[in-house]
Amino acid sequence: MRGLTVALPKGRLFERSLQVVEASGLRFHAARSDSRRLMFADERSGSRMILVKPVDVVTYVEHGAADVGIVGEDVLHESGVDVLEPLTLPFGQCRIVVAGTPGQRNANLRLMTNLRVATKYPRLTRDHFARRGLSAELIALSGSVELGPAIGLADLLVDVVDTGRTLRDNGLVEIETILRCAACVIVNRASQVIKSESVNQWLAQMQVASGQ
Repeated sequence: MRGLTVALPKGRLFERSLQVVEASGLRFHAARSDSRRLMFADERSGSRMILVKPVDVVTYVEHGAADVGIVGEDVLHESGVDVLEPLTLPFGQCRIVVAGTPGQRNANLRLMTNLRVATKYPRLTRDHFARRGLSAELIALSGSVELGPAIGLADLLVDVVDTGRTLRDNGLVEIETILRCAACVIVNRASQVIKSESVNQWLAQMQVASGQ
């Protein structure tokens, strides 16, 4: 297994992602100790790791700047990129949900006119409401989505949740689940062909390393 570029996400998935990558046989020792570097080499295999924002992992892999990457399925499905997704990993579990005030839990959304939905996931939100036959105005927010319904900016929100505590702390409840997610491995389509031996070997080792 030689010459792979692996894109890992900064943030909450980084530590578990690095653990499973190292368990697969790649070694990027300085990744934990040098917080300013963004690229690390494994001299034994000739591979390298790049550390980028989660939303950028899919871009690096789709365009071939990275051969493989680890990213949350929420980010992957929202991006709509054209990559392979051969392996789901046993960590990073979360849900994309529709949430609102307690009084909306059993409400008929079809009766709500001028429905406004705050979200960081416009693609997933638009597709979900279209499948339900509902028309909604999407209000794009980059953070603190829970404030939308709480202060009247929006009627509902669509966001990622883990335990649901943040929703409860802001007086909100889950109404329905759009998507259950976990971390996953993605592969550039050209790399799967050109570097098939290295990619397939690494995927097999990743499957073992992740306990599957």
